[in-house]
Amino acid sequence: GGGKGYSDAINVWNNGSSNIAAICDVDWNRAAKALKKFPKAKRYKDYRKVLDEIKDIDALTVSTPDHTHAVIAMAAIKSGKHVYVQKPLAHDIYETRMLTKAANQYKVVTQMGNQGASGQGVKQMIQWFDKGNIGKVTKVHVWTNRPVWPQGIPTPTDKPKLLEGLDWDTWIGPAKMVDYHPLYHPFKWRGWWNFGTGALGDMGCHLIDPPFRVLGLGYPTEVESSVGAVYTKDWVPEYLPESCPPSSRTQLKFLPSAKNKTEMTMTWTDGGLRPFHPELIPANHPIGDDNSANGVIMIGEKGIMTCGTYGRNPKIYFNNGDVLVSPNTKNDDALPEHGHQAAWVEACKEGFGNTKHRGLTSSFDYAGPLTETVLMGNLAIRSYILRKNKSNHRFEYPGRKKLLWDGANMKITNFDEANQFVKREYREGWKL
Repeated sequence: GGGKGYSDAINVWNNGSSNIAAICDVDWNRAAKALKKFPKAKRYKDYRKVLDEIKDIDALTVSTPDHTHAVIAMAAIKSGKHVYVQKPLAHDIYETRMLTKAANQYKVVTQMGNQGASGQGVKQMIQWFDKGNIGKVTKVHVWTNRPVWPQGIPTPTDKPKLLEGLDWDTWIGPAKMVDYHPLYHPFKWRGWWNFGTGALGDMGCHLIDPPFRVLGLGYPTEVESSVGAVYTKDWVPEYLPESCPPSSRTQLKFLPSAKNKTEMTMTWTDGGLRPFHPELIPANHPIGDDNSANGVIMIGEKGIMTCGTYGRNPKIYFNNGDVLVSPNTKNDDALPEHGHQAAWVEACKEGFGNTKHRGLTSSFDYAGPLTETVLMGNLAIRSYILRKNKSNHRFEYPGRKKLLWDGANMKITNFDEANQFVKREYREGWKL
């Protein structure tokens, strides 16, 4: 009911087109705005009680921290409820694959909250690429100004007083239990592997969506990363395995797809790192967003296609110097966002497999493989951080290598220790 939960509830309610039957939030402080807006809605702190007690609910939106997306969405799906889940779809690859399978098994209508998928910019880029405007794409660069929350910091050891109205045990959910701390809740959970998925997980489903969709990509076959280190003393970097790194660079390799008939690499950078300005694009032109803070560059045989966050403001810079700018998409707000959610609501009303359901732009059939691709980058980031004691305060980092991925079997084939990040262990009493 707080933060993203409030905006999702407003968009789904859509001025009364849907009835908000219940609001579930572990923190009454964060939920206050939603509770005031929907005074007739029943109030809960535990989603399991919602599903047990209100049998006639048709659908749920899941706008919680990443680590509880999967358990809530799966419980809803198994109860036959349609679900809208914020991005990323889940915290790890295994959860994502299981949700994708369950959506079809239980015949529910699903949508992930990467609203740019429904925007005019992405549709324009698909048209351009399908016409052959830039030819085959061999390299893609994607970047974000995130994190805009603390990352690369020590795990807190003090124990502040628990906020009144906060059910901390339920907030922790399936994750490893730790004491409450304002460095975790609210908002800052994004920077901790126990709860969040870092800058890549936070923005990857928005920014990687345009090339993934336009080029018709499948599972990557290889991934490697390097991350920014933190030094507070000479020679030895801080070892912060629980905190996502302050910056990272990740490269994914893709085999030819039915649409893009060549091998290609996708490079992701975050934490202030950006790709260098391509020669084809004039030096004073921003790339991606107006301030170049986030963006996408697709390098093809005939030119470069670019866009900002949510696929906004797409352009092509041709090899011959011409520039193609899409009309009417510079200020396109992805339908806007409530349209992406309203489309899901209408599809829920029509039912699984019907026309409106098939027309959704980010049902789990698509959102699942996209999220897996994003989270595969985190396999490499977390593997890069792994450290082993050698001797005399010397360490080795065995995961600093190119990782080979067997997508069908969800397995890294050349560094087994990376596979611990494919599927995490749940806290006792929790299951998918």
